[in-house]
Amino acid sequence: MRNRPGTGHCGVDAAMGVIEGKWKVSILWALGEGVCRFGELRRVLGVTEKVLAGQLRELEGDGVVVREDFGEVPPRVEYSLSARGLALNSALRPLGEWGRELLGS
Repeated sequence: MRNRPGTGHCGVDAAMGVIEGKWKVSILWALGEGVCRFGELRRVLGVTEKVLAGQLRELEGDGVVVREDFGEVPPRVEYSLSARGLALNSALRPLGEWGRELLGS
C-alpha cells in the first residue's frame, strides 16, 4: 500500500485513502462482477482513458487490483480484484446497503 500523509493513525483514514477518487468505488464494483478488460471498464463506467488508467494504477499500487498483461498484439490486459480487493468490497457492502436505504427514504 502506498504511504499517504495522515493515514498512519486511523484505520478509516487508511481505508478512505485507498478508495478516494471519483471512480475507484465504481471500478471496485465493476471488478466485483468479474474480470474486465480496460476497454470494457471504460465503456461500463463512461470514464476517460487517462483517468481510468490513473485510478487503476493507484488501485494496483495499493494491492487492491491485479493487472494481467498477456503480452499479445494487439495488447490484451485484464484487471481483477486481489484478495485485498475482495475484502475491501466486502467492507463496502454495508455502506452500499445504507446508501440504498437512504435513497429509498
